[in-house]
Amino acid sequence: MVLTKKRRKKAKKERVDLLVVNANELLTIEGSSGKPRTGKQMRNLGIIRKGGLAVTDGKIVAVGKTSEIKAAFKAGNVINANGKIVMPGFVDPHTHIVFAGSREDEFQMRVEGASYMEILGAGGGILKTVKETRRATVDRLVELGFRTLDVMLEHGTTTVETKSGYGLTVKDELKSLRVMKRLNQLHAVDVIPTFLGAHAVPREYINNPQEYVNLVVKEMIPRVAAQKLAEFCDVFCERGVFGLEQSRQVLVAGKNHSLKLKVHADELSRLGGAELAADVGAISAEHLLFSSDDGIKAAAEKRMIAVLLPAAAFSLMTGRYADARKMISFGVPVALGTDFNPSCWVQSQQLVIAFACHFMKLTSAEAITAATINAAHALDRATEIGSLEAGKKADIIILEIPNHKFLGYSFGVNLVDKVIKNGRLVFDKEEKSTWTPFFK
Repeated sequence: MVLTKKRRKKAKKERVDLLVVNANELLTIEGSSGKPRTGKQMRNLGIIRKGGLAVTDGKIVAVGKTSEIKAAFKAGNVINANGKIVMPGFVDPHTHIVFAGSREDEFQMRVEGASYMEILGAGGGILKTVKETRRATVDRLVELGFRTLDVMLEHGTTTVETKSGYGLTVKDELKSLRVMKRLNQLHAVDVIPTFLGAHAVPREYINNPQEYVNLVVKEMIPRVAAQKLAEFCDVFCERGVFGLEQSRQVLVAGKNHSLKLKVHADELSRLGGAELAADVGAISAEHLLFSSDDGIKAAAEKRMIAVLLPAAAFSLMTGRYADARKMISFGVPVALGTDFNPSCWVQSQQLVIAFACHFMKLTSAEAITAATINAAHALDRATEIGSLEAGKKADIIILEIPNHKFLGYSFGVNLVDKVIKNGRLVFDKEEKSTWTPFFK
C-alpha cells in the first residue's frame, strides 16, 4: 500500500496536476533500497493491477490502486490507461548522439564479412565519423541531435547518456560537449554528458598513440572538468585502440578531476577491461562480450553496473553477445542501452529489450528492470528516475499492450501510446500529426 493512512482518511480530496488511472499493470519497480537490482530482484517489477498515480509540480505524489488514488486526489487532467501498462520512462545509459554523417557503406562491408577492426584500420569506422563531425557546425550538430532525441522520446526514452569522441581534438571534443549541453537545455529528454576523448587514436597521432593519450590526460580532461561540460569520463579499452595502461591513465586523470568513470570494456577481445573498470572504481563497464569470469566476479564485488548493448553486438554480425545470464547468476547488476551511433543506428530501448530477450535470454521483467532502474543507477540518477515512486520525477510512459510480457515478445513497432516527462504530456500517439518539437 503506497498511500498513507493520513491521506486515505482525508475527507477532502487533494488537488494535483495529473492523474493516470486504470492501468492494466502499473510497473512501479520500487523498493530496491537505493541499490541496483541483482539476481531474482530483477524479475520483481512491483506490479499494481488497475493501478494509478498522482502527479504535481513534475513529481509523483502517490502510487497505488486506482480506487485509492481517485479517493484521495482530484485533477483537471486525467489520463485513462485502461487496457494498457504504465511504467517508468526508459533510461538509455550508453549512446553516441553527437555526430555528423553516416556509414551505410560500412554496413555493406560488414555484410560481406569485414570486421570492425578491419574497417577502422582502413580509415573507416570512428575515424570516418570524426572527419564529418569536425566539419559540422554546432548548430548542425544540435539539429541532428534534436532529431535523434525526438525519435528516442517517441519510443519512450526520457533520460539518455551520450558520449563525445567524434572530435578527437581539444576544440572538437569541447564542441561536442557544448552541443550536449544545448540539447539538454532545449529538448524534453534529459541529456547526461560523458567525455570520451579516448574513443580512437586520430590519424594525426597514428604513429604515436601515447602522445594522444597525453593530450587527453593533460589538456582535454582538465579543460572539460574546469568548464563542467561532462559528468563522466570514458575510454575505449581495446586491443588496437587503447591498452590497459593507457586506459588506466585516462581513467585516473578523469577521477582526479572529479569525473565519474565508465569503461568501454571487452567488446572485441578479452583484454581485462572489466577488471580494470572495477579496480579504478568505475560506476559501469559497458559491452563486456568477452569478459572473463574474474572480470564478472570483480563487477559483482564492486556492484559495478554491467551496461550491455545487444543492438551493438547484433550490428557487429559475429553472433556473439555478452553472457547476461552468467552475470546475473554472479550477482552483477545488469543494465541495457542502445549504443546508438553511426554503426549501430538503433534509437529504441524497446528493440533493445527484444534483443536482450532473444539473444541474451533475459526475461521481459529482467530486461525492463535493466532498461529502467538499473540504467538509472548506471547514470547515478536512481534517486530521481527509473521507478514510479513518490518524490521521483514524473517520467512516465504508457504502452498500448495488456501486460509487460509483450515487451520483448512484440517488436519492430512502437508500443508507446503516451510519454509524460516531468509531469507534462510530451508525446501522444493519437495527436502526433499535430505535435510540435519536444522542447523543455
